[in-house]
Order: sequence, then C-alpha cells, then structure tokens
Amino acid sequence: MNSNIFDKACSFIYRNARPLDLALWRYHFDGGSRKDIIDILSFYQNADGGFGHAIEPDFWNPNSSPISTWKAICVLKEIGIDANEDIVKHVLTYLGSGKDFSEGMWYNTVKSNNDYPHAIWWECQSESGVPSVNPTISLAGFALKYASKQSDLYKKAAGIVVTAAKAFIAEPVCDMHVTPLYMELYEYCASIDGFDLFDLAAYKNALYAAIKSTVCTDTDKWLKEYVCKPSVFYDASKLIFEILDDELCVKEGKMLLDEQQDDGSYNIPWLWHNDYTEYYVAANWWKSDMLRKNMLYLKDLKLI
Repeated sequence: MNSNIFDKACSFIYRNARPLDLALWRYHFDGGSRKDIIDILSFYQNADGGFGHAIEPDFWNPNSSPISTWKAICVLKEIGIDANEDIVKHVLTYLGSGKDFSEGMWYNTVKSNNDYPHAIWWECQSESGVPSVNPTISLAGFALKYASKQSDLYKKAAGIVVTAAKAFIAEPVCDMHVTPLYMELYEYCASIDGFDLFDLAAYKNALYAAIKSTVCTDTDKWLKEYVCKPSVFYDASKLIFEILDDELCVKEGKMLLDEQQDDGSYNIPWLWHNDYTEYYVAANWWKSDMLRKNMLYLKDLKLI
C-alpha cells in the first residue's frame, strides 16, 4: 500500500468527515461495523420511509425526495442490502406510497428543495416535482429486487423496467449522469433468480457498448474538460474493470495519485452557481465521499 497517499486521506477523513462518511471509511479500512453505518443512516430517514436532511450534500432539504432516497440506497448497496432490515422495508413503503411520482417516474427535483440551500441544478422548476429517468431507473430496479411480487410497487417497477430496458436496447443512452443508473438496473436484474422480464443478455451487450462510448478515451482531456472517466461507473458497479481496458482504468488511478492535495483531499470541481455560502460546507462533505471512493478505486487497482 502507498502509505503516504492513504495516510493523508485517512487524516483528512478523521478531521473532516460527517459521521456517516467516517463510518463508511472505518467499515472499509479500519474495522468499522456495518451496524454503525445503518444506525447513522437511519437518522437521515423520515417517517414516510424516504430520506432527506442533506444526505446528498448539494441540497439540504430535510424532506424526503427520490434523489435523497436513491443516495441512501447507494450506501446500502455499498455495504450489502439486507431485505429484512427495517430501513429497507421503510424505503419500500416510501416508494410504494405514490409520493413524488407521476407520469410513470419518480421526481428528480421536488418543490421543497427551493426552501433550503441547494445547488442550482436541484432547483425545482415545477409546482410539485419534475419526473425523470434519474433516479427512476435505479429505484425501479431496487423495487423489483426487494419488493414483494404481490405488491403494487413490484408491478409498477416491473412495468418501468421492461419499458426502459427495451428502449435502451433499441437506443442506448450514453450520458455520464444517466448511464450509470442503467448499470445499477442491470446489477439488480442480474441478481434475481430466474429473471425473465426482458432479454438480459441483449441489455447487457447494449449497456457495455454504451459505457465504452460514454467514457472519454482521450486522456488529455481528463484534466482540462468535464468528461466521463472510468471511475464515474465504479460507483455503480465493479464490473467497470471487466468492461474497460485495464490500461485506461490504471491511467486514471495514476492521475489520482498525482492529484491528491497536501491535506489528503481532492478538489471539488463544481460550484453551486448561486449565493448560498453553505456550498463550502457541502464541498468539504463531498471531499470525504470522494476520498473514500478514490481510495477504494486505487485499492482495487492495487495502486495503494
């Protein structure tokens, strides 16, 4: 292990991370328990089963929203989802309630976002919310995997998934913000015994081709432009190392070694584009999230 790189990252985490990010760090690198993460995550969950309270640092809405709930599910995926846990059952209650859902999709932004500090892209331009494939594709996959087959939620999710998968096979989506959700959908479906709702092999082929097209292979642009790098897909699935050339993934890993700041963190390459000074707090929170993922990526590449 490259001890200098890792030790600087560890120091930053212990000095700056939120309790949730610290618990995730300890889980992966310092003997922390899964229970600690679940206990802390539960404080972000509302009575309706959805999540809020700035679990997604770029909007500080305490109310439940599909994006915040998706963010919480990503944490659960990272440590292994147990369908028998109350925190999972409550998520299914929220998703099945019909709240923050219309036109066959869950909302990307909700109206109450506007009442709290947030990045400009989380501003809601609707009187209720804006339905979108992000995060609908992933949430539907989660529901398909964990909801009871007799439930209305399962039936709703099945309809969404079948329609989305067939459309993707016919015309793959190549977008660094959306294609990872289709990867998450694939992992949910592939983990279901006897899955037969659509042609999973054809979907996998289309997905892998879309990922290869989405990731920028001109590495000279990586430090100059806002382009898709291999690690964008690492959060969605470790299959990225199977899909992309090792040389490309390692190239990004070596860049991560060089880009680490003196305090152990990495620069946050975005602004909120408004006057909320809470951005600076959120940016510091993001640094811990980014550090954990970067160190895991480097560890999988055997670069630390």
